[in-house]
Amino acid sequence: MDLAAGKKVFFASDFHLGIPDLATSQQRERLICSWMDAVRNEAAIIYLVGDLFDTWFEYRNVVPRGFTRFMGKLAEFVDAGIPIEVFTGNHDLWMTDYFSQELGIPVHHEPIQRTINGKKFIIGHGDGLGPGDNGYKLLKTVLRSPLSQWIYRRIHPDTGVGLAGWFSRLGPKHADMPVEPFRGPEKEWLVQYCLATLEQEFVDYFIFGHRHLALEYPLPGNSLYLNLGDWIKFNSYAVFDGCDLKLEYYKKDVLQQTRKD
Repeated sequence: MDLAAGKKVFFASDFHLGIPDLATSQQRERLICSWMDAVRNEAAIIYLVGDLFDTWFEYRNVVPRGFTRFMGKLAEFVDAGIPIEVFTGNHDLWMTDYFSQELGIPVHHEPIQRTINGKKFIIGHGDGLGPGDNGYKLLKTVLRSPLSQWIYRRIHPDTGVGLAGWFSRLGPKHADMPVEPFRGPEKEWLVQYCLATLEQEFVDYFIFGHRHLALEYPLPGNSLYLNLGDWIKFNSYAVFDGCDLKLEYYKKDVLQQTRKD
């Protein structure tokens, strides 16, 4: 992909719509839609890199209720010719074909490679990558199996969606927890994944979410690992202008005005 003059690529992740409560999530949803409108004229493509929702499960004819402003904004962009690609995260890994069929948005369940203006990217949510976290990796394999999803669909949607939300709330309370600082390259699994990948091939940019830490970390050979942070504490996103990739933060005054509205 080669960018046209004045066009940029945008990346964001970890909206976690649904926590800690409906009112707060709706404020965050309005802020996200405001950000999308702000970047609209420059956007060549937008990658939304997982955990857009705190819980998501698609039945054959039913999807979770809520966040129609966000869904409508996605449809508006696609209809205007601005491509969007979505990744599943550990909270919304049960996305299937709703986004692709109803919105025309591809859904990626694994990291992907893209070459943009001659720069090689690896993009993914980041869960289950690198060493460690073996318990989650096993759980993810079980939950993503067609059999598990077939069994879960036998549960009534009111119960199934509610149960998924209950399980999600048992996990990390991202809305209440302090930001966990960078633990050093030896203890950061995504850094270890990047380093192992670089031993096999050169990649200019690794872009992940999941970690809830807005971070640019230089790697050997002028490569870069960028973590997208989240929209609970950071309102952070990444921009590639055809030459450079950097983190940016959506304006605090917009956040304050959104809360007043």
